[in-house]
Amino acid sequence: MQKADAIEQKVIEWRRYFHENPELSNREFKTAEKIAAHLKSLGLEVQTGIAHTGVVGILKGAKKGPAIGLRADIDALPVTERNDLHFKSEVVTEYNGQKTGVMHACGHDTHIAIMMGVAEVLAGMKKELSGTVKFIFQPAEEGVPPGERGGAKMMVEEGVLKDPDVETIFGLHINAGTPVGHIKYKTEGIMAASDRFTIKIHGKQAHGSTPWASVDPIAVSAQIINGLQYIISRDAELTKEAAVITVGIMQSGVRFNIIPEEAHLEGTIRTLDKEMQKKIHDKIRLTAKNIAEIAGATVEVEIQENAPLTYNNIELTNKMVPSLIKTAGAENVHVMKAITGAEDFSYFQNEIPGLYFFIGGQPASKKEGQALGGHHTPDFYIDESGMITGVKAFLNLTLDYMEITK
Repeated sequence: MQKADAIEQKVIEWRRYFHENPELSNREFKTAEKIAAHLKSLGLEVQTGIAHTGVVGILKGAKKGPAIGLRADIDALPVTERNDLHFKSEVVTEYNGQKTGVMHACGHDTHIAIMMGVAEVLAGMKKELSGTVKFIFQPAEEGVPPGERGGAKMMVEEGVLKDPDVETIFGLHINAGTPVGHIKYKTEGIMAASDRFTIKIHGKQAHGSTPWASVDPIAVSAQIINGLQYIISRDAELTKEAAVITVGIMQSGVRFNIIPEEAHLEGTIRTLDKEMQKKIHDKIRLTAKNIAEIAGATVEVEIQENAPLTYNNIELTNKMVPSLIKTAGAENVHVMKAITGAEDFSYFQNEIPGLYFFIGGQPASKKEGQALGGHHTPDFYIDESGMITGVKAFLNLTLDYMEITK
């Protein structure tokens, strides 16, 4: 892996550029331009504008073999950075009607840089490659703006896995709580399905001094929120798999002494089992309906899929573990437990066998699990020395898969 080591400084420089110039989901215009320019400079066939701002580079090896997909997500988050870095983000924008900073607060900047480095190394090995590599730079992993489409689902719909037909796909995520140089993976479900729910409560407006003349949607909302947690604590078989219901938005009212007519709840559902997912969806609808009826209110419940279960194909994962061990050493490759975070990489895995894994970005000075700043927070921090593990992992997975399938 001398070629990977030789490119590490470039990877770090690319990462710093993207960190300093973050762009939100479906708005990754300059990000896409820089990626495309790099891929073109390597002589790759480049496709742009996929799912709005996605970029694909196609590298055809000199020898026949499978088409392999590698994926990196490219969007940032509406988070104002607090880190004291000379390349910190100073970008400010408006999001959902509020002024906010923009930050790569989840490590997607490192993912882009890692895959640009992999593309450069593999392009220099074109004569040795037995097959084709599709470098998929995906926008909007963090979710599309209201009323828009995008992300992995849209890329699949637009044929990103076709022409040439991709046989298998690999994806990674850097993790602020995993030590640098380490890799974590799991067969089958590794990350939860993510669903978004909205509950609209329709009551009756009245003066705040006469609550008996109202049907109070705020009081009904509070009872529904409690009822949703009962689903998890008493109806979900948590010894089977974890499950989460979180209410993230509660909106109602315009004045302190008016009981409003409507209330709005919005939140997320995380499940790791399809049967549990269906049961929880049904229970949410039933709970909201019955609580509202008791109070004399009505409700509308909508549940929307954000991302399916991220599922690592068993045969593929077992076949490729030696490549991960080759990358980091047996003592640094670990089987992890499933987590309730979600990833729309799952849309690729719904079409073809895929393997998704985590690489460490936690400084050696910290204990395992002790991140300097957590993902999606203003203090999120990644040790850049962890990126080389990602470069080597992608290279080993690609080259070994080509060799295995000869």
